[in-house]
Amino acid sequence: MSEKMNVAEIFGSNVFNDKVMQERLPKKVYKELKKIIKEGKELDPVVADVVAQAMKNWAVERGATHYTHIFQPLTGMTAEKHDSFITSPDEDGTVLMEFSGKELIKGEPDASSFPSGGLRATFEARGYTAWDCTSPAYIREDAAGVILCIPTAFCSYTGEALDQKTPLLRSMEAINEQSLRLLRLFGNTTSKKVTPSVGPEQEYFLVDKQKYLKRKDLIFTGRTLFGAMPPKGQELDDHYFGTIRQRIASYMKDVNEELWKLGVTAKTQHNEVAPAQHELATIYSEANIAVDSNQVVMKTLKKVACQHGLQCLLHEKPFAGVNGSGKHNNWSLTTDDGINLLDPGKTPHENIQFLLVLTCVLKAVDRHADLLRESAADPGNDYRLGANEAPPAIISVFLGDQLEDVLEQLISTGMATHSLKGGVLETGVKTLPSLAKDATDRNRTSPFAFTGNKFEFRMVGSRDSISSPNVVLNTIVAEAFSEACDILEKADDFDVAVHDLIKRQASEHQRIVFNGNGYSDEWVAEAERRGLPNIKSMVEAIPVLLKEENIAMFEKFGVLTRTELESRVEIKYENYAKAINIEAKTMIDVAGKQIIPAVITYTKKLADTVNAVTAAGARATVQVSLLNEVSDLLEETKKALSELSSLEARAAAMESVEEQAKCFHGEVMPAMEALRAPVDKLEMLVDKELWPMPSYGDLLFEV
Repeated sequence: MSEKMNVAEIFGSNVFNDKVMQERLPKKVYKELKKIIKEGKELDPVVADVVAQAMKNWAVERGATHYTHIFQPLTGMTAEKHDSFITSPDEDGTVLMEFSGKELIKGEPDASSFPSGGLRATFEARGYTAWDCTSPAYIREDAAGVILCIPTAFCSYTGEALDQKTPLLRSMEAINEQSLRLLRLFGNTTSKKVTPSVGPEQEYFLVDKQKYLKRKDLIFTGRTLFGAMPPKGQELDDHYFGTIRQRIASYMKDVNEELWKLGVTAKTQHNEVAPAQHELATIYSEANIAVDSNQVVMKTLKKVACQHGLQCLLHEKPFAGVNGSGKHNNWSLTTDDGINLLDPGKTPHENIQFLLVLTCVLKAVDRHADLLRESAADPGNDYRLGANEAPPAIISVFLGDQLEDVLEQLISTGMATHSLKGGVLETGVKTLPSLAKDATDRNRTSPFAFTGNKFEFRMVGSRDSISSPNVVLNTIVAEAFSEACDILEKADDFDVAVHDLIKRQASEHQRIVFNGNGYSDEWVAEAERRGLPNIKSMVEAIPVLLKEENIAMFEKFGVLTRTELESRVEIKYENYAKAINIEAKTMIDVAGKQIIPAVITYTKKLADTVNAVTAAGARATVQVSLLNEVSDLLEETKKALSELSSLEARAAAMESVEEQAKCFHGEVMPAMEALRAPVDKLEMLVDKELWPMPSYGDLLFEV
């Protein structure tokens, strides 16, 4: 970005946004499109043709030669097929640049080559992408040239959702409908739409590209499968919020510029807890736009890293022994006229609408804690969740002192009469101003924490789409709102009924509220006493999608059908099995082809040294001891390698993907740990010049 350019000048410059549409579309077409976006109506083909022509002209003026329907299949990544704007040549050999409304609205990628969980056979290839007009199109500039990117949903020929976006849009419609029902009960007749707003916080690691290329485990799996801890890790907490190094600062500057051009509101950047770990956070936006933007963020982080000789690692646990990476999902509900349903106001005890919304959320999270946990389930997250670096695998809700006190009043006396005040924070330094103190502290160990006017779901994995957790949040809260409205709409005395309902929901779901240390062993025992689920792995989490009550809920609100849920279960088992299988095969390859030969070379060098020292008449006690220690570990490594090879082959040969996943989790993963243990010890003994890959110290501290 040039010295004279500011954010306001470049922000959204590569986006077909509202400003561009006002300038380029006929007034009537612009108003019709805005109405369609706002009210969720079907796009008229005539309007689509006009929009497509304007969009194409705008993109071509900026150098675009191709367009793509960018979508989010069930791989966790985005997918795209590029088509040029050119049509068949005229008789004089020239070509025209055309783009119709039909091409804007619908594309036809091959649906058989994406995960479908049995919904599509190989010979049943047809699938459709459909333009999501609520998420703006944009142009992307990279080595492929300038591409017009059109956000779309992706479904099969028979109509089932094969992507992340379709269920999200359905869930947004569900929460909108039920939220409006609730608002009408409180006399609100002006709000026309309620939208879930999301602000994700993206954590990531940066390592030197050349060192990365010397690590097959990072290349194939995204994480280090071997590696001894360096003398220094994150013990001093000196990296967190520390001064950003110049190479990283230059990288962040270019990331920001790229994102701002694409209309992504990159706001916060800082060093995270672990060495070489960083964070980028964006400002809140509507859930589907936030999901699309986060995919752009992840792609941009990786693309710009390459330009700086770096590699961006988005795996949840790229390095053992230091903190892994998550993606905090900040979620709230906002009306089209600016009302935040999760804003407690200055006196929460008097805010009846807020208290009803709050207790409905508690009910939703308590009833469907297993679904929320599953929404964050990922092979990489299994290495992270439950450790003292991330939320525990037990879902609980942190409310803080103020709201917990209000609920206690409701439960114990049936009436809340006051709210705790924040007061003033005295620093003890005369030259510093007194600070307004919040009424409650924060809790970084809570997986689902109320943070003022939103809930922060802190379990999501760093490389995952945030679609799944927001689909679940929207749907379970819509269900709770629906059940509350069913009761209140029939009430003879609304005030009495809503008071009783708030008290009942607070009492029945108090067990989900926990303000203490979520990392402690005492909490694990307490959670078990309360009857809260403790789902420790992805393999254990997957089956909850097929619980009858969960299927009934998703179908009731039109978010996912039984068939779609069954397909997702199949896909998740398959993805888990494949991910761990790749890790196991990579360990086998690296141990057999790199580590064992390197250790043998070192033992030969040691043996030659022993012989030379002995021949000279000197004692070789240390050399012999070291040779024996290394040889013992080498033998242990070879034995563990053989065991892992056998188990990997057995698991991979199983016919059922569910059986495969369970075997990889229960048997192959422990065998992988058994192989890693002696190898990491060997790394501390073998000559660094002979060790076949960069160490943790090289990767984490030499960036």
